[in-house]
Amino acid sequence: MAQRKFRLWAQVNSDNPSAIKPALEQIIVKKGTIRQTDQGFEVEAQLEGESARALNRMILSELRKAEKRTRIRAEWTSDDTIERFFDYVPKELANSGKMKLRVYETGPRALTISKQTR
Repeated sequence: MAQRKFRLWAQVNSDNPSAIKPALEQIIVKKGTIRQTDQGFEVEAQLEGESARALNRMILSELRKAEKRTRIRAEWTSDDTIERFFDYVPKELANSGKMKLRVYETGPRALTISKQTR
């Protein structure tokens, strides 16, 4: 399968943030930014892979090797497709060019994606 480019935005939290930080930095190195928050980390990055699901699984698996009680809420965007995951579970798939989407989360990332099609 061909490699696709994805834009990642994620909230990562853990019972032991200091344990997962080196693993997270190793994955994201020079591909994006990691910002520490009160709940853990906020990650923005550009990654390449076969699918959003495969990239999400790879990241969470690596982080859980460092600390089992680690959680991720991730949003992967490629072209007009947005995929959201909570841990390993896909939560939403949308084509932003064809629909209005109300994001179910609250906080700084809560927004409405609305793109008119002609």
